[in-house]
Amino acid sequence: MTEVIQALFPSSMDSIPIRHIHTAQQQQDNSYRFSIRHIQDLLTGKGMHEALHRHDFFYILALKKGSGQHHIDFQSYTVEGHTLFLVRPGQVHELTLHTDSSGYLIQFSEGFYTAHEQQARRLLRKAGSINHYPFDARRSQKITGILQAISDEYTLQEERYQEAIKANLSFLFIELLRDPRHTVSTSEPRYFQERLDTFLELVETHFAEYKQVSQYAAMMHLTTYQLNAITKQTLDKTCSEVINDYIILEARRQLHATTEQINNIAFHLGYEDVSYFIRFFKKHTGYTPDAFRQNCR
Repeated sequence: MTEVIQALFPSSMDSIPIRHIHTAQQQQDNSYRFSIRHIQDLLTGKGMHEALHRHDFFYILALKKGSGQHHIDFQSYTVEGHTLFLVRPGQVHELTLHTDSSGYLIQFSEGFYTAHEQQARRLLRKAGSINHYPFDARRSQKITGILQAISDEYTLQEERYQEAIKANLSFLFIELLRDPRHTVSTSEPRYFQERLDTFLELVETHFAEYKQVSQYAAMMHLTTYQLNAITKQTLDKTCSEVINDYIILEARRQLHATTEQINNIAFHLGYEDVSYFIRFFKKHTGYTPDAFRQNCR
């Protein structure tokens, strides 16, 4: 069940390498792209370094033991045992794994869950709001058991194995949601959480095209007041702050991971006036785009 990860360099303004998931195994539904591999098989006795890139799929790295460094959207983490990393599509990351690392790597496409599997999608969205999960030995053993069950289902492919994989993934996400950092978000009313998830997905998809709260409210059939009430209740931020935060994050990704000119980055982010973009970026970060890029080097 060999898997090939192919890095592509698109000709658009977004020149951060994007890696796509491809499986040698033929799957009935092309949108159902899933794989799980042992980290030891990936390393083949050597260390591994992956330079800055992003994926168009979900990426779960679960380590029983190991060492190295993992940088995800300007946060740096030490790779060590009893740790899980969950990287969402679109996030920029850089990974170094040393030869002593062992565990599992799971990858699956955004189309892995259908529109009807709302509960599973909610679990994934909530769990994916945090990238780094350290565990004590007891919880690590429990999670390793879940991952081994997923690996067995993927390898044996007995009847209804895809359902079994999804069920075990839900168990995994529930374990992640027991992290104390999720306590506040899980206490919010389900309606608010569902609307927030929709809003965040729309921002990630349309941030370059739409920058006004009213545009997102219209797509969600809400008033701007209702949408602001949801983000204030769940995130303690206004909708405008959420939109601007994502634009700044994507700008930082582009400045850090590419050598694109500032005017090209501004255009990619939806700004035809580069001077306005520079003022916007400095207002929210304290740096001009050029100064930020220099500080990243």
